[in-house]
Amino acid sequence: MSTTAPTLQSHSSPRAGAGGDRRALVISLLVFLAFFYFLLSTGRVRTMDEVSADFQVESLARHGTTAIPQAVSANLFYGTFDRFGRPESPYPPGQAVALLPWYAAGQFVARHLPGVAAGARDAVSDFFLTGESALFSALAVAMALSIFLRLGISPKISLAAAAILALATPIAAYSGWLFSEPLAAALLVGAAAVLFIPPPGMPISVRRAVAAGTLLGAAVWVRPTHVIAVPVFLAAVLLRDKKKQWIAAIAIAVAAGIGVALLLWRNAYLHGSVFEFGYPVAAEGGKALNTFETPLFTGLLGFLLSPGKSIFLFSPPILLAMIGLPRLWRRDRGLAVIAAATPVLYLLFFATYTQWEGGYSYGPRYLVPALALLGLGIGPALENASRNVRRLSIGVFLAGFLVQALGMATSFLEADVAGGYYDSQYNYRMGFSPLDLHTHLLLHYAATSIPAPIGQGFDKWWVFLSKAGVSAGALWILAGVLILAAAVSGWWLRRAYLKAADRASEVAQASACAD
Repeated sequence: MSTTAPTLQSHSSPRAGAGGDRRALVISLLVFLAFFYFLLSTGRVRTMDEVSADFQVESLARHGTTAIPQAVSANLFYGTFDRFGRPESPYPPGQAVALLPWYAAGQFVARHLPGVAAGARDAVSDFFLTGESALFSALAVAMALSIFLRLGISPKISLAAAAILALATPIAAYSGWLFSEPLAAALLVGAAAVLFIPPPGMPISVRRAVAAGTLLGAAVWVRPTHVIAVPVFLAAVLLRDKKKQWIAAIAIAVAAGIGVALLLWRNAYLHGSVFEFGYPVAAEGGKALNTFETPLFTGLLGFLLSPGKSIFLFSPPILLAMIGLPRLWRRDRGLAVIAAATPVLYLLFFATYTQWEGGYSYGPRYLVPALALLGLGIGPALENASRNVRRLSIGVFLAGFLVQALGMATSFLEADVAGGYYDSQYNYRMGFSPLDLHTHLLLHYAATSIPAPIGQGFDKWWVFLSKAGVSAGALWILAGVLILAAAVSGWWLRRAYLKAADRASEVAQASACAD
């Protein structure tokens, strides 16, 4: 009996089910946040970048092509004609491919849901498209949670860090719009999560390296500018351990390089040059947008200190993340390099970009994926935090939550146009203050009984779809499904958290007894 007891005990060890509990917690958070974000989505497609993605997925689904002649006929074309005479968006079809399931679901519901008039079907379809942003914003946060748990941070602290990332950073605001940043954030954070599952000192398998490189290559197909993240990941792998992991680095480079090479081949096929992406020479007012003519100081001033684009103002939790970076370095140098270096590289790159402000948008749009990676420092910052750090965490959460809520309550496009986002030459006005404007709009629409015209007022999908002609019954069906799904997944999340917390407590007690 005494010889078999240790074997039986090892199989029933609390550590045996810890991995499954962590996975259940991550998946339940993903599902809950996806429905939560979707429920609070704006449900609208309005800016040129969003409209381009909308047209592109429509062409892919109906005709199997990325050409968007419907944009020309609607006078909403931003791009160039390829060498075959077809109008093409300058953006690769990565986001459009990810949108295909949501487009199919939207088209089905628009045709079969009672109470949807024929003229409102496109609005319903657009509402479903924003579900893609909700899903990938949720996925970015869930992948961050998996990283926190893998670092050995308790489920309670890990979930608190994930909640700060989910509700108090631009991930929350961009979950409700059809920009490509949520998808890019999910791909970058996902690449970090896949790559650094083995603890430091353990070799990274070629399979994991290829998977991470593939995700980075996919990010390039969302927007080519994300190629700047690849060298950071390569450096992170080589700096993670004293023994350089050249094989893993080479695998990442090859996998990501294939994605880049295919995109360059597409450029050559469509436009006759590998470096011709199809951007128009000029846009509004004849201004060239896709050059690097902004003085570095101007861009840095905008991203760091301006009232309309400051990363500190629109993502206060980065202050907490910065505190956690040294602790993250001690736990995993590779993750620390990615969390610290990627935002710096994105900041320097986009600070000189001509349209550094990101077009009509809310906050520092182009930096959102990099800020998601910086958020990996939040978990280590909260672990064994001092009283001052805990107070700071509460303060930045409340401030960040308020900023995201203001941005999603009313239309950023209404605020931008009314507040003079651009001057007469379409240069961004450095003094533009969206928080003041959104607060004014929110108070105005809360106090008035006069219905706002479509496109204005409260920026929520049920308001927009009602104005577009969807019946109250249909809206209640859609809302009921989302509320029920959020409630059920919230219950699952609570159950998964309690189980993971109990398991962590058992593991801690077992370790204490062993010591």
